[in-house]
Parts: sequence; C-alpha cells; structure tokens
Amino acid sequence: TMVFCSFLWIFNSGFNMLSSSYLQAYLTYASSVQVGAQSGIQECKHQFAWDRWNCPESALQLSTHKGLRSATSETSFVHAISAAGVMYTLTRNCSLGDLDNCGCDGSRNGQIGGRGWLWGGCSDNLDFGERMSKQYVDALETGQDSRAAVNLHNNEAGRLAVKATMKRICRCHGMSESCSVQTCWMQLSDFRDIGNYLKIKHDQAQKLEMDKRRMRSGNSADNRGAIADAFSSIARTELIYLEESPDYCSQNASLGLHGTEGRECLQHGEGLNQWEKRSCRRLCHECGLRVEERRTEIVSSCNCKFQWCCTVKCENCSQVMVKHVCARREGGHGHNYRRRYRGPK
Repeated sequence: TMVFCSFLWIFNSGFNMLSSSYLQAYLTYASSVQVGAQSGIQECKHQFAWDRWNCPESALQLSTHKGLRSATSETSFVHAISAAGVMYTLTRNCSLGDLDNCGCDGSRNGQIGGRGWLWGGCSDNLDFGERMSKQYVDALETGQDSRAAVNLHNNEAGRLAVKATMKRICRCHGMSESCSVQTCWMQLSDFRDIGNYLKIKHDQAQKLEMDKRRMRSGNSADNRGAIADAFSSIARTELIYLEESPDYCSQNASLGLHGTEGRECLQHGEGLNQWEKRSCRRLCHECGLRVEERRTEIVSSCNCKFQWCCTVKCENCSQVMVKHVCARREGGHGHNYRRRYRGPK
C-alpha cells in the first residue's frame, strides 16, 4: 500500500547507516512496522465501509515529502490509526519475544496495585511500542509547517488511543481458588476496540484555527508562535484537521475520489446497526442517486455423494444473491441533490 511505501522510504534511507550485525534486527522491526501499517489501513476500511469516504487508496499516503498535503478530518484518522497500528504490532511482538532485546514490562511486578491485588505476569511493553512507533512513523514528517504539526499531533493521538484502551487482566490466587489475592497485568485490547475509539474521535474532530495574518508574515518565529497558540487549547487525545472535507458524493479525479455511484449499500439484514441501516440514504439518496437492486445467480456444487469406487457426484445448486447499489436516476445526470448536502459523511 501507499502507507507502507512511505515507511519503506524511511527504511531504505537508513540501511547505509547500519552495520551487518544490526541488519537482521532492523529488518525484523521493519516487518512489524509493515504489518502494523497494514492492520491500521484494514481497520480504516472497516470503520468507514459505509461512509461516503471509505478509506480509498488515494488517502493512504502519510508522508508529506512528496507534496501530498491534505489535512482533512479523514486524513487525521489515517494518521492516527496507522500510528496506532504500528505501535500495537511492535508492542505485541515485543511481549511475545519476537523482537531482540525486548520483552514484557515487569517494571511494576511485586508492587501493590490496589486492594487485594498485586502487579505481576507479563504486561505488554507499551513504552517500547510507543518509542519505536515514534521513530518510524513520525520520521515521515520532515516539514516545519502547520500541516506537519497537525499530522504529528494525530500520530500521537493514535498512540494515546492504544494506551487508553488497555485492559487489566487478573488471575486469582488463594486456597481452593478463594481469590483472596489477585495478580494483574496490563494487556492490549483487540485492535477493533482501538478502531472504534478513534472513529469516535474522528466524528468529534476539531478544526485547528490558525492566525492567518501571523502565518502570512513570512517570519518563521511568528509561524511557530501561531502554531503553538493554536495547539494550546487542544487536548493531545483529540484528532484535529486544517481543511474542510471535499464533497465525497461526486467523483473528483484530481483528488482521487471516486464518488458514491456504484457503491453498495445495505437495505435489509439481521444484526445491522443504525449507521449501516442508513447507508443507502447516506450514500445514494443524499447524493442525488437512486438505489438499484441487482440480482446475481451463483451456481455451485452441492449434495455431493461418494460412490464406490471412486468418484464423487454432485448436483448443481443455484443461489440468487441480492445487493443494492447507488445508481444514477433515470434521465438524470446524477448528483442533482434533492436534499440539502449534509457534509462529507
């Protein structure tokens, strides 16, 4: 993916600085970073599957060194979930013993954690994961402007999400499992929990308001001051953005946006949440499109029986698959919104 290519750019630039004795460890870390970045992008695609913006490949470029400078609320999520994915994978692999010179965090073992329990066991090594994530992910930001500052802030918010979703796991001790004393340790949550946490943060993302007069002055000290002032009221855990999102209903080749025409939506089905149930309205109707039902017949082998000796005979069974997609209105040109456009969702 484009995200991993950005990381690879950093890795390749560092190879010449490594002696052969450290090369294997370097490649092991690089593999964990790749897996972490990929898991972040997969989670992005899951979280935005039924949004107008659905984490397309064009959005998966973290580095700004090639001039890709978007700083929308969606970009803030990409940065946060990617940094979280890298930290998560490095932390987990460290605790599993897959990385050299790294293991469980036992710094608090033996200490009283609370009433009736002690720290013990194998706590996931967050400090290591955080440190290495900063080293690899934050290295992609080489600029000194407000966009680079926003991206670094969102990287940090992603790492803080990993910390915020950690869970305490305990084991009972005592006569006949009376649980008079517990040993507890901290463990990573499922990555889906981190994705859910950051999706809420995305929905509450704050626009960073800059003093444009100071930024236009051309004075680097003024620029730094304006950036610092703008960040002073923003919590480190919050996602932030600089630019309003474009209209994701419509195709825009220059921005790499495909629009919602042809996108699948969900009309019926068990176990759908409210966001999924409203996907046809959000992707189709509110974008000036209609919902089209498409039926596909799938023929597959079934009722297979083994016959002596030695053949298997099967019947052909057909199944009709129904899906709903957004299509242009008959006689229309599409995206002639009948309802007021309600934003980038």
